[in-house]
Amino acid sequence: MNLKDPSLNQDRRNFVKKSSLLAGGIIASPLLSQANFFSSYDDTIKVALIGCGGRGTGAAVQALSTKQNVQLIAMADAFKDRLDDSHKNILEALEGKKDRLNVKEENKFVGFDGYKHAIALADVVILATPPGFRPIHFEEAVNQNKHIFMEKPVATDPAGIQRVLAAAEKAKSKKLNVVVGLQRRYQNSYRELIKRVHDGAIGDIVAAQAWWNNDGVWVHPRQPGWTEMEYQMRNWYYFVWLCGDHITEQHIHNLDVINWAIGDYPVKAQGMGGREIRTGKDFGQIFDHHYVEFQYGNGAVLNSQCRHQEGTMSKVDELLIGTKGKVFCGDARIMDTKGRLIYQFDKSKENQPYQTEHDELFDAVARSEYKFHDAERAAKSTMTSILGRLATYSGQEIEWDKAINSGLNIMPSSFGFDAVPPVLPNGDGHYPIPVPGITKYI
Repeated sequence: MNLKDPSLNQDRRNFVKKSSLLAGGIIASPLLSQANFFSSYDDTIKVALIGCGGRGTGAAVQALSTKQNVQLIAMADAFKDRLDDSHKNILEALEGKKDRLNVKEENKFVGFDGYKHAIALADVVILATPPGFRPIHFEEAVNQNKHIFMEKPVATDPAGIQRVLAAAEKAKSKKLNVVVGLQRRYQNSYRELIKRVHDGAIGDIVAAQAWWNNDGVWVHPRQPGWTEMEYQMRNWYYFVWLCGDHITEQHIHNLDVINWAIGDYPVKAQGMGGREIRTGKDFGQIFDHHYVEFQYGNGAVLNSQCRHQEGTMSKVDELLIGTKGKVFCGDARIMDTKGRLIYQFDKSKENQPYQTEHDELFDAVARSEYKFHDAERAAKSTMTSILGRLATYSGQEIEWDKAINSGLNIMPSSFGFDAVPPVLPNGDGHYPIPVPGITKYI
């Protein structure tokens, strides 16, 4: 099953397909530091791809599809087969721009530490590994003075959020451009809607709703010879330390829109969730549904739901409710309190935001302009999703300040295919599942 966002005309994977990728798994002027200063708009911008799955491959194709003089010169992944497949698919997608793929064999790095070597060779790095690794890789890229495109979410636990926030401050001080793949921020219709919200079109926001409900995603059956670490890495979506649960991995898009519109982040959350359909051992430890009530400091309440259950209603959208009207984000329209149309975005002016992310980033890099610092807000929207997960897993009301400062760290103590993951199956192959009312975090 594919991850799809029905709120867009083209999702990441459709974009990459239409760039002639194979469908299987590829579904999408302050002075800068000396290492990243370009004296000419036509200077070659060297790119490294860290994480060669479907999303990383799609992001690389989009980076190489910008109008700048861009070359992919290094790749890194934990798995050689994924790196090789990615290289092949990028080449097939580039069509008339195949010269932009220039990765020598010695610059293909396999293993848990390969990212360091790939980053060292580039001007811009694309970070698209499973989210649990994002804080480590982002920190390294900033320390090496690189501009960055990184996928959402940017962490899976509060300790990782703090690490990203610290690196984000360092990136600002170095004037490193950082774009995060919360693509609605780069979508024309959303930009127009939120601009009008901030200009007072619907008055004060008092409530909101957000949905990410669909069927779910892939499973890779366990193969002979795999260690437990390799199995979890191959099925990263089903393990919280790697994915953050689907409330973090996917629903972050909708939560970020609400935070963007309100201009703030929730102060606390409570909710419910569990496993009703995906109960087998192949589905690791994550829930298949979450429902969270987020409360903001201004009194606004967000009711948020995300669900992965086949055969149920599919909906990915956001609704903003203000004192003077409502915003229907998916339909790109604003209505007053009596149901009269205030604004309708012209869909003929819609863009492909996944491409726009890269177009705007690489334009800024080529011009040696410092324009993008997405990391802090992406970290806080990621923390919003983690707050919701802590609430549904525990059944308790969780406060933002306590959660983000809790030091909660769910990552392994070491990395390697023989290392022990932070969660292990029992004798029957089932993994421990959070139990509301019993599981405690804060």
